[in-house]
Amino acid sequence: VQLQASGGGLVQAGGSLRLSCAASGRTFRRCAAGWFRQAPGKEREFVAAISWSDDMTKYADSVKGRFTISRDNAKNTVYLQMNSLKPEDTAVYYCAARDGLRVEQYAWEYDYWGQGTQVTVSS
Repeated sequence: VQLQASGGGLVQAGGSLRLSCAASGRTFRRCAAGWFRQAPGKEREFVAAISWSDDMTKYADSVKGRFTISRDNAKNTVYLQMNSLKPEDTAVYYCAARDGLRVEQYAWEYDYWGQGTQVTVSS
């Protein structure tokens, strides 16, 4: 599975962005998927994850109520809708996928990673 993230950019605080992660490989539909982010000088952290069947999601406490993860298996794409953005959301965002059904929040659980897309939120 190969992943390609896009949709990052510069936005003012309170604004919105939608990230996309396009996957190639016919096994993607059986993969759980997730988003992580890494700010300068900080470790990579979990943001959100979704099961392959779209019936389970998990969010970091810091983004609950503001971010929504979704997927369209017909398009082999996972999305992250980010609303009410804050300066502390500034980071490089990475999409990831794992072979398996469970939704996981640890980076080491994921088998495939895309390149990052930069999100910058100005105050």
